[in-house]
Amino acid sequence: MNENQRVQQVLSGNSSAFAYFVEAYQDMAITIAHRICGNMQDAEDVVQESFVKAYRNLRSFRSDSKFSTWLYRIVYNTAITHSKTQMWIGSRETVVEEASQVADNALEINMDEMERKEIVSEVMQRMPKGDALLLTLYYLEDNPVKEIAKITGLNEPNVKVKLFRARKLFKEMVVSNYGIQITGS
Repeated sequence: MNENQRVQQVLSGNSSAFAYFVEAYQDMAITIAHRICGNMQDAEDVVQESFVKAYRNLRSFRSDSKFSTWLYRIVYNTAITHSKTQMWIGSRETVVEEASQVADNALEINMDEMERKEIVSEVMQRMPKGDALLLTLYYLEDNPVKEIAKITGLNEPNVKVKLFRARKLFKEMVVSNYGIQITGS
């Protein structure tokens, strides 16, 4: 059963069919909210509120985009409102500009998976919220730029630029904080 059929089930009165969406998207919704709010308790509150909003406004869902994109946009807006965060104001562009030129190549790291995940998590926590969110949506959730633009309300070229800068900042932070060199072929 596809998601549009599930939406129709909920709209037809089968409210328990909405549990599919909660189960399928709760983890990434928590991740998005946590990146914006900065703490898990607020993130959980935001996600709960977002699912209630999604359920109440399900009739406004247009099936021309993915349900996840629509839901994550609700989570994003709710988290911004809840935390009164300005995601794109004062992002550390000067730091990015001053950072040394880092090639856009894959990290060649000799360490186990747990160490890698720990480093990624620590660096993402230190990054500006907007940058961390873009990297999360792009790399962890595998959203294309077009979907990220819909979720965040940014235009596609802006998402591409901010994503490029976020990757660059991430690499610079890994190099400067962990001494891991970035090598390329």
